[in-house]
This record gives sequence, C-alpha cells and structure tokens, in this order.
Amino acid sequence: MNRSTLRGKPRPAAALLAAAITVTAFCAADAVARSYPFGPRTRAVNDLGNQYVPFHAHLWDLLHGRADGGLLVNWQSGFGSSFLPDLGTYLSSPFALLVALFPRDEIDLAVYVITVLKTASAGAAMAWLLLRLRPGRWWAAGLLGSAYALCGWSLADASYNPMWLDGLVALPLLCLVGEWALSGRRRLLGVLIVALAWIANFYTAYMATLGAGLLLLLRLWLSGLPRRRALAAAGRATATVALGVGLAAPLVTVVYFGTKHAYPGRVTHFAPVATEDVLARLLPTTYGFGSPALFVGTTALLLALALPFHRAAPVRVRAGWSLLVVAVALSMQWTPTHLAWHAFATPNGSPYRQTFVLCALLVIAAWHTLSYGVPARRALAAATALLALAAAVASRSGLVHSYAWPVLLLATAGALGGLLLLRHTEAPRSTAPAATRAGSLSGAGGGCEAAGSGSGAGEDLAGTGTASTVGTGAVAAGSGSAAGGGLVGGTGVAVSGSGSGSGSDPAAGGVPAAGVGVAVGGSDPGAGDGSAAGEGPAVTGSGAAAGTGAAAGAGGRRRGVLVGLAVVLLVGAQVGEAAATSAAATRLRLNHLDDYAPWGDRQRGQSEAVSEADGWPAYRTDPGREQTVGNDPMVVGGQGAQYYSSLTADVLSRTLTALGDGWTSRGRNVQSLDNAVTDAIFSVGARVHSPPDQHQRWNPRDSTPVTVSRQDVPPLVTVRPAPAPGARTGVSAFGPSPYRNQELLLGTRVYSVPALTVRTADGEQPERAAGDRAGTVIEVPRTKGSGAQGSRGRTAAASRPSIAAQCPAGSEVYLWAPHFSGTARLTDTPARPLTGRFTSDAAKIAAMQRLGTAPASGRVRIELSPTRTGTVPDGAVGCLDTARLRTAVQRLDETGADEVTVSDGTVRAQLPAGSTGTAVLAAPRIAGWRCAADGAETKPAATYYGLVAVPLDGSATSVTCTFHPPGLRLGAAVGGASLLTLVLLGTLTAVRRRRSARHPALRTAGTTATRPRERTTSAL
Repeated sequence: MNRSTLRGKPRPAAALLAAAITVTAFCAADAVARSYPFGPRTRAVNDLGNQYVPFHAHLWDLLHGRADGGLLVNWQSGFGSSFLPDLGTYLSSPFALLVALFPRDEIDLAVYVITVLKTASAGAAMAWLLLRLRPGRWWAAGLLGSAYALCGWSLADASYNPMWLDGLVALPLLCLVGEWALSGRRRLLGVLIVALAWIANFYTAYMATLGAGLLLLLRLWLSGLPRRRALAAAGRATATVALGVGLAAPLVTVVYFGTKHAYPGRVTHFAPVATEDVLARLLPTTYGFGSPALFVGTTALLLALALPFHRAAPVRVRAGWSLLVVAVALSMQWTPTHLAWHAFATPNGSPYRQTFVLCALLVIAAWHTLSYGVPARRALAAATALLALAAAVASRSGLVHSYAWPVLLLATAGALGGLLLLRHTEAPRSTAPAATRAGSLSGAGGGCEAAGSGSGAGEDLAGTGTASTVGTGAVAAGSGSAAGGGLVGGTGVAVSGSGSGSGSDPAAGGVPAAGVGVAVGGSDPGAGDGSAAGEGPAVTGSGAAAGTGAAAGAGGRRRGVLVGLAVVLLVGAQVGEAAATSAAATRLRLNHLDDYAPWGDRQRGQSEAVSEADGWPAYRTDPGREQTVGNDPMVVGGQGAQYYSSLTADVLSRTLTALGDGWTSRGRNVQSLDNAVTDAIFSVGARVHSPPDQHQRWNPRDSTPVTVSRQDVPPLVTVRPAPAPGARTGVSAFGPSPYRNQELLLGTRVYSVPALTVRTADGEQPERAAGDRAGTVIEVPRTKGSGAQGSRGRTAAASRPSIAAQCPAGSEVYLWAPHFSGTARLTDTPARPLTGRFTSDAAKIAAMQRLGTAPASGRVRIELSPTRTGTVPDGAVGCLDTARLRTAVQRLDETGADEVTVSDGTVRAQLPAGSTGTAVLAAPRIAGWRCAADGAETKPAATYYGLVAVPLDGSATSVTCTFHPPGLRLGAAVGGASLLTLVLLGTLTAVRRRRSARHPALRTAGTTATRPRERTTSAL
C-alpha cells in the first residue's frame, strides 16, 4: 500500500494492520505453546470444551437441518430444554454463523477460527476508533488497536469463553456511536450497532455500554461545549442506546427470564485481590484465574503512564484521561461498583469480567499521548520509573514467574527504543525557522490557519465547527471560530509547510483538518498525514520550504529509515510479548482447569453408534453415562439427560437429582443416569455404552469397543391415574429416597431397599455423618504393609470399607452415594460385577450406579475403595425387580399414546379413546409449556412430579403441547415499539430535510442563527 493510498484511507489501513498483528500474534502463541490446531495440546479447557464447542456443533446441525428440535426447544439435551435463551447466551453472535462453512468433524477448528476473527475484529474496531478520536499516525493506531485486541483479558479469559469476545468488539463500536451522537451523525447506524452488540452478547455488551458512556461523559467535559449542546448530545446518545436495546429486547428478555428460571448454582461474594496481584497482571506472561488481566503491552502501558507528564497535551486532556483510568481501576476493587459492572450479581468464576473496559481506556489514553507527539525524554523517564515501581511491587505476587522478567525487559527496550527513534525524527522539525514552519498561506473561500508547533487548548471534536491555534502562525478570517479544539471545523483551509514544522504532523501536536476543512500538508514520511483523521483530502502546499532540494530529500529519507526502524521495534515488541503472554496462559490453564480432547475417534464412534440406534421420537437414544464433555448429546447426537448451561432449568436439576442423578458445576451440569427405571420413565429405548474417556488421566485404561443396549420403553406420552385431590405433584413432593421417587414417577413399586451394615476397613462400625446428611462416614483406609495375614492382595482387600445387605435373588443391585468418592464393586457374585465410579466434592455429586446382579443367596457385599472422606446415606442400596419393571412398562405402553409427533416447540399425541387421568409428556415441566386436550383452549401445563402433564376427562383423543420461552412476548412488544419509534423518528427527520431542501431561505435563516457550520441534528 503506497503512501498516497494511506493518506486517503488511513482508517481502513490502520484497521487492517491491527487485524494482521492480532492474527499473527494469536496464532504464533498457539504454535509456541503447541496448542490446537498447531500442536498436540488441546485448547478445549473448561467451558470451551463443555459448552461453546457443543453449542456450536448444535448450531451446525440446526443450520444443516440435522438437529432434533429448533429455535424454541432443544430435544437433544436435558430431555427437552429451552433453546432460545441458550442461543442468546452462546450463539447469537453474527460470527457464530460461520460454523456452517466447516465440516461437522472440524467443529473445534470452526470455533478456533471464529475466536481469531472476533479478536482481530476487536483490534480493527479499536484502530478505527482511535483515528476518530484524535488524528495521528495510521500505523500507530493499528499497533494500539492490536494492543487492545491482545490484552490480557482477551488472551487469558475470553479466548476460551468466545461469547465474551463480542463485548471486546462492541466496546470500540459503541464508543464510535457516542462520537456520532456528539456530532449528530449516523443516527440509524448507531441504533443498529447498539442492537447488534446487545444481541451478540448482552452480558458483555452491558459492560461495554457502561464503558462507552464513561468515555462519552469525559469527551463532553473536555469539549467545552455549551451546556445545552452537551445535554443534547447526551440525550441523543441515551436515545440511541434505548432504541438499540429495545430492538434487541426479543432476545435479551428471553435470556433474562431464562436466568430467573435457572438452577441457582453457587452464591458467591466478591473479595478484591491484593494490589500486587493487580499490578502483576499489567506485566507480560502473568496468569491468575481470579485476578484482572490488565496486560495491554509495554508500549501502550508506557504511553498511558506518560500522559500525565506529557506537556504537549492540554492539561484537561492529561487530567481527564488519567483520572478516568484510575477511577475505573478503583471501581473494580470496590464491592458496590463491582456489582454495578456485573449487573448487580457477582458471577460464578472469574470476578473481573469487566477488565476489558479498563484495557480499552489504557489504550485510548496511550493514543492521546502519542497523538500530541512522542513524549519528551523526561516524560518517558517518568513513565519508565512508574513501570519499574509497579514491577517491583508485583514481584511479591505469586503470579509472576521467572520468565516474565526477560520478556518484560526486552519489551521495554523495544518500546523505549521505538519511541525514542520517533522522538528523534520529530526533534529537527521543532527547531526549524519560523518562516519554514509557516509555509505559504493563501485564502481559499474562508479562513486559513498556519499550523504552529504548539497544541490545542482542549479536546478536539470533529464536526463541531471549532478550531484552535497555539504557537506561531497566522489565522485569516474565515467562517470557522477558534474555540479550543485541535481540529479545523469550519470552511477554512489549514496550510502547513511541506517537510518542516511540527504542524505538519498531527501526532506531534500540529493542527490537522477535520470536519469539512481541507488540509494542505507536507511530505513528512513519519507524520502519518495531517488530514488522515479528518474528512477532507490532503493537498500538497507550495510554501517557500517545499523540500525540493537535495538536502531536504536526504533528510526525508533518513527520517523515513528511522521511522521504519521504530515501527519494526514497536511492532516486534508488541507481537513478541503478546505471543509470550498468550502461550503462557495457554500452558498454565491446563494445570488447573479441566480439559477435553477435540473431535476424534471416540466421538466419531459414538456418533455412528447413536445414528444407527436413533429412533426419535418413538424413543430416545442416550449417548451414554461415560461422558466426554458436559454436552455429549449436542456433539455426538441422541436425546439424553445430559445438559450443561448457565441456564439449566431449576426443575430439571431438582427432578433428576431426586431420581438419583449426579451433577457437576453445582447443579448446572446434569449427567446421564444409567438406570432401567428412569430409562422407562423418559422413554430411553437405546443407550450407548463407551469406555471411560482415555483423554482424562484419572480414568482407568480401557480399550473395550462402543456398544448399544436396547430395551422396550413406553412412548413419549403416557397416561397415568389422576392424582388424589389436594395431592402435591410438583418436585417438592419427592422424598429423600431416589428409589421411592422413581417408583412415584413410574407408578409401580419395583425396588426393595434393604437395611445396611456398613463396616470400616478395620471391621468396625463407622461414625455417623453430622449435619443434615443421614448416613455413615467412609474414610480412606490407612495403608498397611504386607505381613502374616497373607498375600498383599488379600491384605488390601481386607482393608477396604464394605456395605452388606440382603436383596432378592437375581435382582439388579444399585448403589446411591451422592457424596462418596471412589469405586464400588460387588463381591461373592457369580456374574461378572461392574465397577461403579463415584466422584463428589463441593461442586459435584455422584450419580446412582448399577453394580450387578444379586447372587442366589441374596447376600450382597459391596466393597468400597474411597479416594477421600465421604458419606454413604441410609437406604443407599436398591434392589430392582426387573420382572415388575417389565410389567409396568407393558402397562404404560398399552395405555400410552398411539402416535407422537414432535416439531420444534410442539408435541402432538394421539391417545386411545376414553383415556382418563393425566397425560404425561416425558419432558421437564420448564416454564413456557402450554397444553390442550383435543381442540380446547391452551392453558399452562400441569406438572406431574416435574414432568409436563395434561388432565384428561375421558372425551379427548389427542393432546397438543406448545412451548414459548418466557419473556418472548414481552420482548417482541418492546422490540416492536422500538422499531416503530425508530421509523417515526426517521420519517420526521426525512420530512424536515425535504422541507429544508424545498425552502432554502428557511434553511439559510436557520443556519445564521447558529454557529457557523454547525450540523443540524434530528430528534435522536
């Protein structure tokens, strides 16, 4: 791209450079870390593997017409979950649609590419914003734009939570909307950007909106506008945000109400981290899950720290931006403002999710520093001293590793070297003769201004019709007015000498053209072109110092070489330390977060098994108890209980827990329950059995093939006896025993629950559990050496805790121990016993496990191998009578629906004539279900112990249930009202413009009453 092109299109050039630097550093970091897709290490950690990749896989299926369900109901997860809230939480970003372009078995690559594109787009948007805020070097804007995109929050937190990256993109765009509100421009586009930001991810968009609002308030204060004009601009911005959020309301309200019906999970309280940890996260290669990732690169940090000492910048600019950065930083550590940043709810997990806003402010402050010229050596020395002080305090933090110091030193050397070189290219121009700086002045239909070596007295606002000059030069009478800006906003022409004088370089404190002015600039190769940030083109002037001599040419070439070397140093430092920081975060995350393998042979085999056995909606196919991720049904197919979302319904989690299911993530990640009774209740006719995931190191090594078991089950809709009048039929009706709760839903007694005899490894009776958990304490046995008792194997077996019970011969033995960790195994049984694996801690409980068949004697002994101290509840063993279960299933099948059809959020069932009692749909009774018998009026569905139910009076031969997510109607009404308001205001503005065009005299009279060149604003 040649220089003339860059002068004409500096913002696109800066955006492209920012995106290129971002992509290079991001991918280089993964290559260094040997992370997917550039190495063998997986990047699917935590929620990336458990949620984002599976949800994108489900979106792929939806876009290709292969999903079970639609936009309203996801029939693959949680036995039927509301999908629109999940769509608005995880998949509503426009970038998510790109997943359709990739093969299904490359879903991990699709999510990676989307992540890279989002990050690069954030950098491009910030680079564009910087040149809109202040004129300056296009490549410097690109460099700082990439610093924002590659901030610590982006690399350490958002890279494996891709939905947060939409907030990273939204913040600079919302700031641009604020700038348009200041000048009364692009009103419709501003509303659409706000709406898109809130649709893409309303959670981070809320934080970005707060950040953009703070920036707008500062800009209004720095502008010095009259109070009426400032209030008008603030009103336009408020109206724009209100209308944009209103347009996004159909999705935002659905997500909001989804959170109200979700399982509560953990209630956390905010505790600010230590100061040394906060300062440590400013440095490269530091990482800590619960601390704010403030890294923005050493160049941006030095420039931001230098702003208070940069005398070329106006005092109000220095004070305003410095105070805003400090205020936002302090707000992150104070509980009331912390809650305000997070929508008044402390999040589960990382407590500093608003960090990207502070990173953006640091980058913008750095840009303001550079736009007034490279700071003097004293300012850079002061900034370096502050950085050294911060590093000294941070050295006490455990987040700083030894490799951070060489990276910091190299980055600091590169940043200071590049900045000093840039400063050197500006120094000769500042001492040039005044006549050379002044150039040739001529009138051009208005006033003209000679760019001086000073700086504007206030913050520039493009398009406000104001201009300011400080230093040498001459101002001819024109239609612009001097009002403290830094940009020429009237009809005047700004003229500078070609090749000398700091006025020809906007980054050095000169006065470029903006608004409708025309800048006549010089040929300084390092200036970045004074008109670059304005609206008018640059025209070469014809001053006395035209730079046509050999000496001037040689000086220009020398400055060009120095500027090029400075760019190499600054870009190299930025790419190097960002790549190192990202690589370090990628490696360190694997040490303390759970990780999952990308799509491979295991998922391929499971998917093929599910596809062959699938019979939906005649019956469900569960992908299996041995899960790979928290959302296996979305990845490999099928229709199971397993489901992990921030919006997991409360009724689903409580119902499955009452039936003996396990969960992780404090109840929001429900698991598959491998149980014959629950399979009959939920119409699971096929179940896939896989070996434990070999990617997880703690799983036993197992190479058995994938198999599928089948059983006869009732249809999806069954008919049960009507409950007794006044009887409770909600989830609250369940008791403490999961075996009795299963029988309650089944309608038949099929279990015997024997008394237990629990013994410790020493053969003694264990202690009773304290608190509300009725049961006995199981402790890890003490290690014993081999001795006279026999071989090591017998000694080890004799030293394990055990459970003894009496079951009917031939019954299936189940163990329910939600707070036990370890393995359990039947002994003294002729059949090959199964090994039940249980895992529980503060965030998870273990699911009920089938252990095998009771022997002919009925004496059952279960051997326990605990891995930590836990409890075994009273009534932990259940003995299933399979004959009774078959009889119950046959009866439900005979009285159940003859035919069931399912289409997205609608279920229709044809019933036998004369059916009475209650029709039960084997799906959780989440909020939003409405049902009707035959053609009657739909009513909110009843509940049958947590499932969807419809009362029958004997006359109905069909039932229809439809699902509408709570909040959808309200959101549609708000969205419609916002759209109507936007149309009316747009029509009013168009009518005003047409009337003004038809009556030029009225337009002239109106403009003479205002300041010259002031833009006419609309109702927005």
